[in-house]
Amino acid sequence: MQHALTKVGPDYDVVVLGAGAGGMSAAIFAAMEGARVLLVERTEYLGGTTSYSAATTWIPLTRHAQAMGADDSRDKVSGFLDRAVGNHSSKSVRDAFVVAGTGVVDALEDKTDVKFRARPFHPDYLYELEGATSFGRALEPLPFDASALGKDLHLIRPPIPEFTILGGLMVDRDDIAHLMKIGKSAKSTAYSARLIGHYYLDKIRHGRGTRLVMGNALIGRMLLAARKLGVTILTETEALAFTTGPHGVTGVTLRQKDTERQIHVTGGLILASGGFARHPTMRADKLPQPLPEFSPSAPGHTGTLHDLAFTAGAYHGDTAAQPCFWAPVSHRKRADGSMAVFPHFVFDRSKPGIISVGRDGRRFVNESTSYHLFVSAMYAANKDGSHVPTYLIADAAALKKYGMGMIRPGGANIAPYLADGYLTEAATLDELAGKLGIDAAGLNDSVARMNAYARSGTDADFARGTTVYERANGDPTHGPNPTLGPLETAPYYAVKLWPGDIGSAIGLVGDENAQLLRRDGSAIPGLYACGNDLQSIMGGVYPGPGITVGPAIVFGAIAARHAARRAVAARKGEAA
Repeated sequence: MQHALTKVGPDYDVVVLGAGAGGMSAAIFAAMEGARVLLVERTEYLGGTTSYSAATTWIPLTRHAQAMGADDSRDKVSGFLDRAVGNHSSKSVRDAFVVAGTGVVDALEDKTDVKFRARPFHPDYLYELEGATSFGRALEPLPFDASALGKDLHLIRPPIPEFTILGGLMVDRDDIAHLMKIGKSAKSTAYSARLIGHYYLDKIRHGRGTRLVMGNALIGRMLLAARKLGVTILTETEALAFTTGPHGVTGVTLRQKDTERQIHVTGGLILASGGFARHPTMRADKLPQPLPEFSPSAPGHTGTLHDLAFTAGAYHGDTAAQPCFWAPVSHRKRADGSMAVFPHFVFDRSKPGIISVGRDGRRFVNESTSYHLFVSAMYAANKDGSHVPTYLIADAAALKKYGMGMIRPGGANIAPYLADGYLTEAATLDELAGKLGIDAAGLNDSVARMNAYARSGTDADFARGTTVYERANGDPTHGPNPTLGPLETAPYYAVKLWPGDIGSAIGLVGDENAQLLRRDGSAIPGLYACGNDLQSIMGGVYPGPGITVGPAIVFGAIAARHAARRAVAARKGEAA
């Protein structure tokens, strides 16, 4: 179980603030170096936004890529990032990530319970750029039987309910493929029966499912690794102040409920709190207008650690192409009054028979582009306030086959979604436009053009479905273009899409060792950052799947190793 603040020691080699993938990685690697490690989480759960996500992990050139025969190299990866990101981030820091990534994955898999796999087809998003690949760089965590965690299972942040079935059963892409074939395939029916049966037994024994997938699997595996390595873990504990002196940052004051305690740090303090995005003034200052009202990310990234880092001399970068990473979201109140925020990643926007339009009724973007570029296009088109929100439009056939947002494939039981306004239905396009308050002539023209493109297989307006990445997110059974389909089966449906921030791209500026820097370029001894607290090496660009989690894990490891070496030097009386 997690410790009480009154019971932790006064001295640690490394203290990590934040327990998402980056913070957990930092704690694990510091402990593997022999350091005394304290991992501090301000919320009641470990995992941060990672636990909500698929936990796709973009780390190139690993053993998994080699085993699959990926034609990749350090030069190819670096060149791809140079072309994708350019001057929006430091090339030397990007290259440090590329060089270190392979060894980080090797160490995790060889020495801990953290395990990954690669898919034979998982392309980079900016596939049109030289150096992009269709597989090998994006890893995903193996499913995990969390019964090994015992009571620690309840420390992991539960997944987003709308991404589960049966009130909490987590499913990944393999599970979904089988579930969709219940009654049609004996193998899939048996698989699904075992999956569901195991889940209900877990609910009786443990109060929740113990088969973890995606983000929960990664955090569960990391938690088990941290426990085995002797990492001390505090939850519901916040940092109030940093202790600084001639040798940089040497301590932190923590508060857990009514208890405060000052902790001395010999090696380093690593910030991994998830970025600034829930900080009210930083959010208003750095994000575009209108400010995104809805975010599918976890609640812990308040940005308060950035305020403390500023007092130590750190500063935010200003080179990012976008201040954060984006996804279009829809929202709906749950029965308990909480707000469900659903990120529209790939399951609907790029499917045949679905388009997106602004208030003028016209398409404004290639719907099959990455979620990050989709929202960037929303803001670019919104100068007159006409594209926030935008409208995802589908006909009855597309809704039934692919679902839309929180409405799952099959289109069953849509009445509650119609009743609360999440979904809008109309017998004709004109009626739909009237209900939404958008231009009917524009909508009719957009649908007519799409219907023609569906027949020809060529989107003359936005070239939808022309890259490997885009076609991968379509329907492989549909032709001639897997992303283009007609909208011609009444009734017609719409869901409103809003900009949603899924992680900060602007962060605290650091060097190749993840040490934070002052504006004069000098390092702040003993102060590090990883994850969204660190200025993104992707520079507000989204080149491929998992480009937040991968660097978070790698720079967590880099920071931890450097801080652990500082602790060793301090014990030997050497210069810090």
